[in-house]
Amino acid sequence: MSSAAAAIVEIETTPALVSKVYAKLQSNVEKFRKTVSNRPLTLSEKILIGHLDGNGNVYDPERGKSYVFLNPDRVALQDVTGQMTLLQFAQSGLKRVRLPTTVHCDHLIQARVNSSTDTRFAIIQNSEVYAFLESACRKYGIGFWKPGAGIIHQVVLENYAFPGGLMIGTDSHTPNAGGLGMVAIGVGGLDAAEVMAGMPWELLYPKRIGVYLKGELTGWAAPKDVILYVASKLTVSGGTNAIIEYFGPGARSISCTGKATITNMGAEIGATCSIFEYDDRMEAYLRATGRGEIADLANQHRSLLIEDPEVEKDPSKYFDQVIEIDLSKLEPHIVGPHTPDLARPISEMAQDVKKNSYIDNISVALIGSCTNSSYEDMSRAADVAEQAWAHGAKTKASLQVTPGSEMIRATIERDGQMRALQEIGANVLANACGPCIGQWSRPELKKGEPNTIVTSYNRNFPGRNDGRRETMNFIGSPEIVTALALGGRLSFNPLTDELTGADGRKFKLQPPKPAPEVPRRGFVEAKDVYVAPAADPDSVQVIIDPKSERLQQLKPFEPWDGRDLTDMPVLAKTKGKTTTDHISPAGPWLSLRGHLDKISDNLLLGAVNAFGGQVGEGKNQLTGAIESYPKIARQYKAAGLKWVIVGDSNYGEGSSREHAAMTPRYLGCGAVIARSFARIHETNLKKQGVLALTFSNPADYERIQEGDRLSIVGLKDMAQGKPLKCVIRHADGREEEIELKHSYNSAQIEWFRAGSALNLMRSK
Repeated sequence: MSSAAAAIVEIETTPALVSKVYAKLQSNVEKFRKTVSNRPLTLSEKILIGHLDGNGNVYDPERGKSYVFLNPDRVALQDVTGQMTLLQFAQSGLKRVRLPTTVHCDHLIQARVNSSTDTRFAIIQNSEVYAFLESACRKYGIGFWKPGAGIIHQVVLENYAFPGGLMIGTDSHTPNAGGLGMVAIGVGGLDAAEVMAGMPWELLYPKRIGVYLKGELTGWAAPKDVILYVASKLTVSGGTNAIIEYFGPGARSISCTGKATITNMGAEIGATCSIFEYDDRMEAYLRATGRGEIADLANQHRSLLIEDPEVEKDPSKYFDQVIEIDLSKLEPHIVGPHTPDLARPISEMAQDVKKNSYIDNISVALIGSCTNSSYEDMSRAADVAEQAWAHGAKTKASLQVTPGSEMIRATIERDGQMRALQEIGANVLANACGPCIGQWSRPELKKGEPNTIVTSYNRNFPGRNDGRRETMNFIGSPEIVTALALGGRLSFNPLTDELTGADGRKFKLQPPKPAPEVPRRGFVEAKDVYVAPAADPDSVQVIIDPKSERLQQLKPFEPWDGRDLTDMPVLAKTKGKTTTDHISPAGPWLSLRGHLDKISDNLLLGAVNAFGGQVGEGKNQLTGAIESYPKIARQYKAAGLKWVIVGDSNYGEGSSREHAAMTPRYLGCGAVIARSFARIHETNLKKQGVLALTFSNPADYERIQEGDRLSIVGLKDMAQGKPLKCVIRHADGREEEIELKHSYNSAQIEWFRAGSALNLMRSK
């Protein structure tokens, strides 16, 4: 392990800390068994019950209905969402965080040329943001991972995750740590700030979905194909408010990092998190990353870190839903475009290309990211590259490689995988998110030019990768994407189709050989990637220029005035998929995540107007003009008008970004009414003081017309489980009344009344 990593372990992730976690798990689980008459327990039950807040009081929460208060073991922040989290934490008045916390600089590096060039440019371009983050970390007792150190989830897996732990992170792919047996959950920034301040964390006690795996992956099939298949079965909302537990003999055949790939993409089906039980593969990874003592502790407490044997024998008794997969029969899958649950086996891809008139020619192929950048992933992709290299073949499509961390980058450079990929034409990008989150410059494309890309990433919404809605992203495993880059066509099937070598002879790629999960020579030490908290934090000043164009001190939102929300114009009625990327786009807007006023100008710019079909625009009810949503919202705010957003199903799916809730609140949004919500976004709206409501009858979505004014009445009597009334006043003067549901409990209603959860935290 690197000296940086060793320092982190000494400060934050010591065996003593893990022992303390296991002692509480043991105590709570023993008490819980008596409460539930010694019935068998699943893994997630043990971990959640083991982290209940309180003086050892345990009870049996009702899945999908009860709210529980938990004590996480650590918090992880990235450099974009972390800015607002730290600004909010500063409002607590505390001098130091109350539990281990880290910040990872991975989101602000834009892919332009190559790794070294792009990282250097990002450090210059984002200097004031990095200075703020580093100074805040040093002052508040937070570990700071520099630009180029790696992607948050890979670095957490390499250094911080441990079996049986509970972590929250301000990124929707935080569940990546479930590959190491940890309950790791994506949250909004205010959730994180509260926990950093020592407050318990509130969670709707999740339902449980079990995925029983048998057999073993063979040939071209990879762990990626497991989650692509599961996504096709559960869809983008099928895992909402549920933990997905993978178990069975097949689970034990998958590497630790392969498990992390699967749990990472649980975010794409709306799951609270996903998890695998502790096994020998996790032990091997812990030891390879310098955490042998934690592996020893996990072995001593193995019964706490696996489900009870009866669960695997008869899972239907313990899960709300069970999916069974025979890994030995699983074929490589490709999903997309525009949604991660549109899946088909690769054998059907060529047919789909013709049927749907997809653009067959691949413009760019991209491998890596937080989802698929492990040593094993890169080794299997390199195996494919070596086969092509032996025949003198080069990629027909541009191939871009994103290592997940400096440790991985340095190791694959030493061991030859990087060279093999470069020999067939690959370009190595920075150890950062880059194109996966929209940080990608593509000057070669003309404006509005349709094109196809293939990636091993996790998310493929329109505009997600390069800001262009015309780009169609198809997702597969790294080895399949590498093969597609060589074939140059989306319809190319490496299992059956041939390539042409430099000598003109045809050859067929063979399935990549089983790759080592960890390097036989050990990982290369990552150098100069970490800054520890200051020994004398009082001497550190948090750096924010009052004239900054990128950072802005927060001002509290106004508390509720005690009156109903009446006669609110409908700013937008969105149609179809409205993700947080649509509500608060990333790409060039990432640079403004620390400046609430400026970033509010991106509000709903990616949302589709249900009335006219425009993207990011609607009718201004004050002027009748068609204008951008943020421009209209600012005019409503200036006129003293609260306004409302009406959303379709699973409104707010995708990234955890709380700006998708903060910007509407800042510009005067009183309520968001949707057919249904994604979990994190619903919580973020509640935390920021915006009413998050759903139609009691989803068909009432159709009743909302352009020009309507909505009144939400009865707010003084708002109570848990009690619906609210909405009066619709149409433009022609007609009125009708509908019922709205909500999922607020009594504590969350206080967030609304206080104006935000931050206001409530500050008062305490």
